Amino acid sequence: MSNQVPTENQSPIQKKEPSMLDSVIPLIALVIMLTASVSYFADNSSFGPNQIALLLAMGIAILIGLKNGHQWEDIEAAIVRGISISLGAILILLTVGALIGTWLLSGTVPTMIYYGLQIIDPSWFYAACCLVCGIVAMSIGSSWTTAATVGVAFIGISNGFEMSTAVTAGAVISGAYFGDKLSPLSETTNLAPAVAGSELFDHIRYMLWTTIPSIVIALVLFLIIGFNHSAGNIESTDTIQKLTATLDETYNISVFNLIPLFILLALAFKKMPAFPAVAIGAIIGAIWSGIFQQELILSMAEKGISNSTAYITIIWTAFFDGIVVNTGNTEIDKLLSRGGMSSMLNTIWLVMCALSFGAVLERLGMLAKFVKTILKTAKSVGSLITSTMATCIGTNLITADQYMAIVMPGRMFKEEYHRRGLHPTVLSRTLEDSGTITSPLIPWNTCGAFMFGALALTSYDYIFYCFFNLINPVIAVIYAYTGFKIKTLEEDV
Repeated sequence: MSNQVPTENQSPIQKKEPSMLDSVIPLIALVIMLTASVSYFADNSSFGPNQIALLLAMGIAILIGLKNGHQWEDIEAAIVRGISISLGAILILLTVGALIGTWLLSGTVPTMIYYGLQIIDPSWFYAACCLVCGIVAMSIGSSWTTAATVGVAFIGISNGFEMSTAVTAGAVISGAYFGDKLSPLSETTNLAPAVAGSELFDHIRYMLWTTIPSIVIALVLFLIIGFNHSAGNIESTDTIQKLTATLDETYNISVFNLIPLFILLALAFKKMPAFPAVAIGAIIGAIWSGIFQQELILSMAEKGISNSTAYITIIWTAFFDGIVVNTGNTEIDKLLSRGGMSSMLNTIWLVMCALSFGAVLERLGMLAKFVKTILKTAKSVGSLITSTMATCIGTNLITADQYMAIVMPGRMFKEEYHRRGLHPTVLSRTLEDSGTITSPLIPWNTCGAFMFGALALTSYDYIFYCFFNLINPVIAVIYAYTGFKIKTLEEDV
């Protein structure tokens, strides 16, 4: 056996930079397949078809990469790294599934629905959803926790009022991302200035100029929709009475059922990481189930087993497979029968496929190719800011991760902003005005997938009602081209 020594003519394969055509082909293929997925499978497109579309588009990108001299081992390592980024989000998704299951069993969510139906007036319901979610998210710094707790309750209340769950989800997400965006406890609010090189509270103050007008317009729109519903739906009173009566018969309704919610909010306010905080919330919900909902648990258990076995099996099942409630009312049963870690598995599959696709495009240099092309066309300050926003939204679409949509464009554009004399707060605000708030609008993004898992609605259902998330980028673009509140380095001297 002899060792072969490479000759001068045997040189390693050189990696070619992808052409613009190379970079565009996988994206065009993805758009075509996702469009077909929604066309053929409609609301079921997130239960497998979208995942296959992402994997096939990734396969096309890999073939182009191999053609350009990339080795499979490098591409595979990039996929593994891409998926590893999502492990924290996957853990949170699983625990949120468990939280929803145990909180439905413990009566925490039903109690929020019960009191909400009695306190809130339908005419300002949507605006109240947005405002309450905004306050909660600003207090705890998490849009995800807000949507998975009070957001779930508001979806239930909307059913009682016979109001649109899609508009309700839009109000919940609008409020949650408004509060998250302005909270000093939020990860993205800290990440954006860290990447751009600005100071946290300067960043928050500077964001007020785009954020406050956006939320005010959103609240006005939600009020208008709510008033129109109130004028045309007087029959919802009977539905509300039936729902509250059924909840009262099925559950032991009590203010004590809200204690798990207050404990979770306190943990989040104390800056405990989301995964352990939500896990503790789920465990407390399980304990509350055994204390306050014993009759419900026994009614759900198989006949002929002991009470202790019934408590253990039903509570255990709530963690991994949620609960199934039989009240005799189909709509109420559908509302209360959900949750469990298993309910998040399709969402996790979607996140893994999307992050794999984004990781491949980044490894093959296709994302960098887009940015280089964009910078060539960004001649004015307005076009530079707009290009940054387009890159953030594009990164959200391609990498399926809002953190990537902040970090990658932030690194790519930071030097150019400094070269043009723009203050770092301009870049940090732009990253949030586009990277943070557009993430829940994309079905395969981690945030969009999370909202689907928590609220049981796809982004196709609620996207046009996320008024805050849609209006904020528009206002940011208007400021960019008019020069209003575009701070320069000279102003900081």
